[in-house]
Amino acid sequence: MNLTNLPLGQLARDIPGASAVLHRHKLDFCCHGDASLMAAATAKGLDPNAIASQLSALQARTDQATPEEQTSNEALIEHILTRFHDVHREQLPELIRLAQRVERVHSKHPRCPSGLGAHLENMQNELESHMQKEEQILFPMIARGITGMAAAPVSVMRNEHEDHGAALAEIHSLTFNLTLPEGACNTWRALYLGLTELENDLMEHIHLENNVLFHRVDGLLGGAQRG
Repeated sequence: MNLTNLPLGQLARDIPGASAVLHRHKLDFCCHGDASLMAAATAKGLDPNAIASQLSALQARTDQATPEEQTSNEALIEHILTRFHDVHREQLPELIRLAQRVERVHSKHPRCPSGLGAHLENMQNELESHMQKEEQILFPMIARGITGMAAAPVSVMRNEHEDHGAALAEIHSLTFNLTLPEGACNTWRALYLGLTELENDLMEHIHLENNVLFHRVDGLLGGAQRG
């Protein structure tokens, strides 16, 4: 099988450890998981065959299904709620506090992430609204097997995931790609460390929903398979 022709989302879903490889190469397997490895790597000036070789090595290590594939919808939803929804609700208030402090204390520094606090507040509001819609509407539908009615909310959630991906990109723009200036204080260091953790968590969160949970709904509906 030529892995370069497969969608990023499918690779991340089906090959244990693939998400780490794709993330290392800054290939978006969560919000734009429909793109093939060939197209995504080529667009970034990367060698798709070299990346495919790395993924093939991972694939050769196991013939077993990934844990996500072995998990029921109910268990997967519970994992998403406890590992990601609850965690995001803890992460963002602290990151907002740290960002506001850095902006206040270091406002004259040329590398100050001006506007980051306000951006994170907006991101918190958008993410909270998104998670509530999943918790109150979509996830109960999926857990109860009401897949027909779940199709429209799934489409909305996927679109909102793209907005979250854009919000992560804006963090990089505001922070000079999360690059700390020389002699950065501990607050600044804690902020960028926390932002890195948020990015990793949110990407994995979106991946599990788009490429695993929602992918199952697509299959039950008999619609086009999405990566």
